[in-house]
Amino acid sequence: MNITNKLNLPQALVNMAQQSNLESSENTYRVTSLLKGTKELILEKRHSDEITVDVSEMIWLLFGTAVHHLLNSHMEGENQFKEERITIPFNDYFITGQFDLFDAATKTISDYKTASVWKIIYGNYKDWRWQLLLYAYCLKAIGFDVETGEIIALLKDHSKRDAKFKPEYPNLQVSKIQFQFTKDDIAECEIWLENKFAEITKALKLTDDEIPICTPEERYNSGDKFAVMKRGRKTAMRVLNTKEEAEQYLCETGGDFIQTRPGEDKKCMEYCSVCDYCNHYKKIKGIEYEELKKLYFNLQKEGE
Repeated sequence: MNITNKLNLPQALVNMAQQSNLESSENTYRVTSLLKGTKELILEKRHSDEITVDVSEMIWLLFGTAVHHLLNSHMEGENQFKEERITIPFNDYFITGQFDLFDAATKTISDYKTASVWKIIYGNYKDWRWQLLLYAYCLKAIGFDVETGEIIALLKDHSKRDAKFKPEYPNLQVSKIQFQFTKDDIAECEIWLENKFAEITKALKLTDDEIPICTPEERYNSGDKFAVMKRGRKTAMRVLNTKEEAEQYLCETGGDFIQTRPGEDKKCMEYCSVCDYCNHYKKIKGIEYEELKKLYFNLQKEGE
């Protein structure tokens, strides 16, 4: 990855960005990379020398890195290991990961995160759980048992005012989320890894465009919406989450037809570093461009 500095930000930020941009060897995959869609992680490896990111786009990543350094500057306890990188073999590949802290006495692995309060409000911790579970699997492979996974989440956009008046809002600027891991969880993780590397092996033989696109979940797809429309009316009578709900509403209110509004692939549009090499992204960008042209044409026509 090529890192630029268009705003001429302090060199310390550039150095930190370069340090966080460590490349892994061809058959070695990071835990965090394995949690991405197979298409995305392979495109990242294939086009690593072509990807360009500006430091200004990495601020929250760098903030998180800085927090890690601060929190890990203290001395670990007798039974603790901090910021250790583990690499283990898995079939024809290697898995590598670096956790923040492991306490062998309590069998707890901890990771620090900077996050939005919305992550806590929605309670969708699947990605955090799987990252910790993969670390637990790696530790198990070298002889350590892990029973608990722990995320220490520092909420970068916390509002004390909202905490006072909104019942679902996190009370404090930091949240601790814990997961319990069993032998069945470790076994499930191994099956997941078998399937993931089978996907990778198959995809490596394909061209960029032939690799299946990431799943809706991996694309952060917002989900299709269904608008109940009335002829002669430009806006929807109501927009619903399922077609069944829309059909029921249409029957009850006398709407004329249902318009399907495809969900937005938020990661593709805003967060994917290899989107320029992805045929799916190019397709949805083309559709978006055509829709904007149509909207502009209609506005021009209405103004005549």
